[in-house]
Amino acid sequence: MRSNRGMTLIELLIVVIIVGILAAIAVPMYTGYMQRARRADGKTCVEQLRAAQEMFRAEKGNYSTNLAQLQTTWGVPAACGDYAILMNSATATTYTGQADPSGSPRQASDGSLFIDQDGVKTPADKWAK
Repeated sequence: MRSNRGMTLIELLIVVIIVGILAAIAVPMYTGYMQRARRADGKTCVEQLRAAQEMFRAEKGNYSTNLAQLQTTWGVPAACGDYAILMNSATATTYTGQADPSGSPRQASDGSLFIDQDGVKTPADKWAK
């Protein structure tokens, strides 16, 4: 009579295959989840830029063209997590704020987030999630 003392090689291979399939499904989902979570930092920072611009406009009558002034006086951060905050094409009546992830290898493929003086947020699909 033979006793069952352990696992056979076939049973071990089946377990390894099942774990591999689960990992192949879970890792991309987790990566996407983390990318969306880090994107929230960029959204928050450009919203802070917009709020600072609106406070500046309420006090001075026009938008600031100087990002450094907004950062030192109005509390706009220079960077949030994996995003650098930039201000593009700023005039007295318009501006475009940008959260740029190009300095971060983990977020670089995600692309930039933009917001303008009217509160238009682009790309819309990244702001919706």
